[in-house]
Amino acid sequence: MPAPGPPNIGLFEAIYSARSIRRLKPDPVPEELITRILDAAIRAPSGGNAQSWAFVVVRHPDLRRQLGVIYRKASDIAEAIYAARGCPAHLSERQYARFMAAGRYLWDHMGEAPVLIVPCSHRATLPARDALPARIAAEWESEAAYAEHIRGASIYPAVQNIILACRGLGLGTVITTNHIRCEGEVKALLGIPEEVSTWALMPIGWPVDKFGPLVRRPPNEVVHADRWGAAWSYN
Repeated sequence: MPAPGPPNIGLFEAIYSARSIRRLKPDPVPEELITRILDAAIRAPSGGNAQSWAFVVVRHPDLRRQLGVIYRKASDIAEAIYAARGCPAHLSERQYARFMAAGRYLWDHMGEAPVLIVPCSHRATLPARDALPARIAAEWESEAAYAEHIRGASIYPAVQNIILACRGLGLGTVITTNHIRCEGEVKALLGIPEEVSTWALMPIGWPVDKFGPLVRRPPNEVVHADRWGAAWSYN
């Protein structure tokens, strides 16, 4: 079994080097490490401390293979979208070609990852309209739309914890969402209830490629000071 990653890795080192790892070795991941990753996931915040998350850990070879088939079908759509959109302005053509090649590898090999984690969440339950004060009951539809709009805020922090926990253990992963285009098939395959939503499909395993450093647009290109359009300046 490959040894875990470097001990005592610092938080900022993990943040700055947790590269999206799409090429994974077939070697099994010990259950103890998977449990540690999931225990890190549930330390994340959630709206109202509802902790409405759930995680499906898929290790059975045939289920992983079938998930890979669904993911490849959904990724056909993603590939067409990327092709039509073209290279983003902040990437060179070479960088974009490398990004697309990595994506295609994952699209073709998702089912070969030794572990697939599907982060899920239960749909929030709103109080009945007549249980609310009149002024709030009058806006019940708006509140329902609000609750739906913010659902990701109660699961994606857990996803980020999974990414950082994997980095700390020397494991590779990446957040992917292509499967949501075929979510009904995924839920049917894994027996996920209708009222539960899936938010990501995360392959986990020992990395073929190296971690970080990450290259991103600098803060002064994406941060606004006090009001939109006012440049953020720093030394």
